[in-house]
Amino acid sequence: MNPFFFDSIPVTMPLGAIYRRLGYRRNATRLDAERQREIERYLGEAQELIRLQGTARRQPCRIEPPARVVLDEAVVFESRKLARFLKDAGEVIVMGSTGGAAIMEAIRADMAGGEGNAIRGVVLDAAASEIVDAALDWIMAYFRQILRREGKTLLTSRFSAGYGDFALENQRLIHQLLQMERLRVAITDTCLMVPEKSVTALTGVVALPTKEVREMFE
Repeated sequence: MNPFFFDSIPVTMPLGAIYRRLGYRRNATRLDAERQREIERYLGEAQELIRLQGTARRQPCRIEPPARVVLDEAVVFESRKLARFLKDAGEVIVMGSTGGAAIMEAIRADMAGGEGNAIRGVVLDAAASEIVDAALDWIMAYFRQILRREGKTLLTSRFSAGYGDFALENQRLIHQLLQMERLRVAITDTCLMVPEKSVTALTGVVALPTKEVREMFE
């Protein structure tokens, strides 16, 4: 099965998540008006710099307990936690998103000192991380709409290489499955993706609860 590419992903900026990443807490952290305006300006700049794209692939899967997740004979993941996570799934959605190179170039320039702006760099970094992650939420919502017509849905969460016993080395195979080079995302010898604001994950396709399927036809 070939991946499906999203050339542009229209996500709403996840302000709450960005501020939490920056260390601000509702009803606990107070921002003066000047700092608030500064952050909002940098968030606007982040949105202009990010080119949000994605890719996703729907694939049958088979669980071979206790630790094998088989997508096909050439694609086998070894992870007890992933196998447990996907235990009720007959298919998976493998997905990835990237914010592009421009945002990382700006972050590096700001963090480098000299004429850089470290505060701006921190805000851009937090915004890029959360926006790229929000793109995966958008991709999941896209597939839920399609799957609902089949009486299916997605698990509510997702699983990424590098989490638990799902080794980071699996990132190389996921990158290949998603053909992320078409989004100009490369992978290093240590299985890190470049541009760095790029993420991948898997989630399972499961049957909708009987009650929800019945309500669809009433």
